[in-house]
Parts: sequence; structure tokens; C-alpha cells
Amino acid sequence: MMDSGVLDTPLSRVVAVARAHAASVDSNGRFPAESIAAMREAGLLGALVPVALGGPGQSVAQMAAACYAVGKVCASSAMVLAMHHIQLACLVNHAGTGAWHRMFLGRVVQEGLLLASVTSEAGIGGNMRTSLCALQAGPTADRFLLEKRATAISYGAYADALLVTLRARPDSDASDQVLVVVPTLGADLQCTGGWDAMGMRGTCSEAFHLRSAGGMEQVLPVPFARIAADTMVPVSHLLWASLWAGIAADAIARAWSFLRQALRKAPGGALPPGASRLVGAVERLQMVEARINAALAHYAAAGAEPAASFAAATAINMLKTGASEICLEVVQEALMVCGFAGYSNAGPFSLSRHLRDITSARLMINNDRIRDNTARLLMLQPPILGVG
Repeated sequence: MMDSGVLDTPLSRVVAVARAHAASVDSNGRFPAESIAAMREAGLLGALVPVALGGPGQSVAQMAAACYAVGKVCASSAMVLAMHHIQLACLVNHAGTGAWHRMFLGRVVQEGLLLASVTSEAGIGGNMRTSLCALQAGPTADRFLLEKRATAISYGAYADALLVTLRARPDSDASDQVLVVVPTLGADLQCTGGWDAMGMRGTCSEAFHLRSAGGMEQVLPVPFARIAADTMVPVSHLLWASLWAGIAADAIARAWSFLRQALRKAPGGALPPGASRLVGAVERLQMVEARINAALAHYAAAGAEPAASFAAATAINMLKTGASEICLEVVQEALMVCGFAGYSNAGPFSLSRHLRDITSARLMINNDRIRDNTARLLMLQPPILGVG
């Protein structure tokens, strides 16, 4: 799929560690501490930080390749990696030249800080572009206070810093938001709800009540509306789609191995049942991968000024909805090929974890919500179509 470039060698170590602990992470619903430690040791958590700030200056496409590779062996580890880099991309693209943010990005590289997102909030119905809580004035003009009841903070108990959305001021509209970096050291973060989910169990997406104080320099200088449109939404869909494709790719690999085993036992080399299903599954996954690669190329070409067209927004939205549903279909087809060997919770052909993990894809920002928003955009500008 995508080229992981200079990260190939350290990434192979991360993949090996994630594979070794994936079953335990899933069965115990625990944070993938081993694979995240391997990512930290490999320098993967600071990969997007520019060379000028001490980082390796890797691209979103290289991070997509990493999410794809890790997603093939442990979807929870890949999702943590993706969510971290979504936040890191927001900082790299929008933190500006402020001394505090430059220092913080240096720490991400040097210390391997793990970043998490706090866009959810009780009472907003899953709409990250709305906030009820607001940035409150601190004891002095250069200080702030904040309090937020989040319905889910993925791996919040294990993150080193949180990127929190709030209304810019107590009198601001619900959509007038800012993004604030909140180190968890010194913050009051109380878990208010557990995580015992069907899949993606290692993401530990628990509910939290967050209280914190800090300096105004921790607030990103760009409105969250722009951060979301230019970086958070497209990078989320690119990295999520890549890891979902990784899950589907491993499902296909298991189905292929199952059929090869059956072929060796078949009289006269007759094709075993399910071979044509595998062909259809490969066709669909290749189309998804082609869409991801095209979207990555478009994002890279846009550079620091992403195309703010309605057509571009509809295209990235449809990448998410399409990839999330087609990858699910691919895993389901692989299950049909493997039969009860795939239905088993264990064994070389088991697809239980794949199916449970990929089922979450349509719910991560519900596809119905995305398609409703996309339909409105589609009425304002025609879709991007064409070949050659």
C-alpha cells in the first residue's frame, strides 16, 4: 500500500510487539501498553514533528502506512497510533510559532508523549463542532480554567496530554471553539464511565470529568473550525481508513491461507468453495486502497493550504463512509470463505477480532451523520469525478 519510508525498520519491531500482545489486549480489554512502548522507543510518536523542531518530519502518508501495518495485527494499537497522530497533525499545522507549542512539540519527540483528543461532551450528541463548556478566566489575564464532562476519551487514563475543545469564552456561540493543549500531569481527570466494548477493546475509551488550569499560551492561535476543516477531519479519515484497510487485508490473508490449505487437499486440484468470494473481496479492498492513496496524494499536494472547496470536503467524507462499509464487507466475505474456522475465537483462520473491530468503523462519527452533512455539501458543489 503506502510507503513507510525510513520507518520500515523500527515499524517492523512495533508490528512484532503488537502482534504478540493483540490477543491479550482484546480478551482483557486492556490498553496496548507494550506496543505503545515500542512506538515510543522507535520514535514513532513524534514522527510528524518537523525537522526544524527536532523531529523526523515524516508525512501523513507514511503515518497511514504505519496505521495500515499495525492495523493488520492489532487494530486497537493502530487506532491509538492514528488518534495520536491526528492530534499531532493539528499541533504541527496550527500551533504557529509560539514558544510554548514549539517547546511542547520538542517534548513529544524527545519524551514520546502520547496525545489524546477531548472533543466529546455530555449534551452535544456527538457533534464535535459544538461545545457547551467554555474557557474560563483564570486568576490573572494570562491564565485560564476549564472543566469538561467528556463522554469518551480514548486511552485518556494513559495519555500524557489532551487536546480539548471548548467555547472560546463563556459568552461565545456553541460553534465558536478553541483547541487547548492540557498536560495530564497536574490536571484533575476523573473516570466516570467504563469501556467494555465489542471491539477496539484496547482503546479504553472511557468517560471522564476533566478539570484543569493553565496559561493562555496553551491555546492554539487558530479557531477550531479551521483546525477541524483543514486537518482534524481529513487526517482522521485518512488514518482511520488506512487502519481499517489493514484489518481487511489481514482477513483476506487468512482467507487466502485457508483456501490454499484446502486446495492442497482437493482431489485433482479443484478450486475449493469460496475462491470466487475471495476474488470479490480482493477487488473491493484494492478499490479502497486506491481511494486512500489518491486521497493521501491530494492531501499532500494541498500542502499548508488545503483546498477549502465543498467538493474536497465531500470527497474526504465519502472516503470515510465508503472505506468503513467496504472493509466490513471484505471481512464478512473472508469469514464466509473460512467458515467455522473463521468463526472460532482462536486459531490461524479466526476472524472474530477482525469482525468485531471493523464493526466500529461505521460508528466512529456515525456514517448517517456524515452522509447527512455530505448531502448538504453536495448540493452546493458537484462531486469531483473523472479519470486520466
